[in-house]
Amino acid sequence: MMRPVIGVVSDVKASGGHVIHGVTEKYLYAVARGAQALPILLPAQMSAVDGAMAPERLVLEELFELVDAIFLPGSPSNVAPAHYGAAAYDPPLPSDPHRDELSLPLIRAAIERGVPILGVCRGFQEMNVALGGSLHQKVYEQPGHFDHREDATRSIDEQYGPAHEVSLTPGGLLAGLAGTERWSVNSLHGQGINRLNDRAIVEARADDGLIEAFRVKDAPSFAMAVQWHPEWRFWQDRLSTALFTAFGAEARLAAERRRGAPALRAVG
Repeated sequence: MMRPVIGVVSDVKASGGHVIHGVTEKYLYAVARGAQALPILLPAQMSAVDGAMAPERLVLEELFELVDAIFLPGSPSNVAPAHYGAAAYDPPLPSDPHRDELSLPLIRAAIERGVPILGVCRGFQEMNVALGGSLHQKVYEQPGHFDHREDATRSIDEQYGPAHEVSLTPGGLLAGLAGTERWSVNSLHGQGINRLNDRAIVEARADDGLIEAFRVKDAPSFAMAVQWHPEWRFWQDRLSTALFTAFGAEARLAAERRRGAPALRAVG
């Protein structure tokens, strides 16, 4: 027996003349401890040394033979606007086309196959775009919306501290996990949902009306996305703890279906 395996989609960035595929440790820790699962990094679309896209592509069917669930972490990069029919700003905002090449088809395939999936921040935005929605590239320039970005001059602890409240949809999954219909969340994002995809049910909104969480209404398994960062010290926040616990439980059920044997319940 082993813990359920959760594939975590990697960012791709240049460092010292090399191309690196990686994930910030806080996300891996939340999967390992919060969801009590085994996180494995999923490299994004490979690139050639000269920066051109290589012909090799990860085969989704091979990934689903390895993992029981998918986690889409946050990132400094943004989904390329071309994926939702918008023109890029000039100068363009930070992007990661290699991650887009993997994450968008992976999201659609995971939902159709009933593979549990959780998206956070960029992952939240990816899930909306993958299912046909669009984004505000700069929420803070939209009339009537708050500036949801963090203050980069403050400490990391302060940046990830509670920033504003959200209204949780009555009868929704998050309201059930929280046991209330209002919750304080952190806020570290410059982009946000413009048009919600047709398959989504809103789970949370900020007081300026911006959608902060949704679930996929017709998904055969867990399919949730949140704009804030529940991975940050999840054990100190009841809703964050409950969210990762629920995700881990769904991953465990998926593992049992896939392997035909009970998955290990991790301790500690």
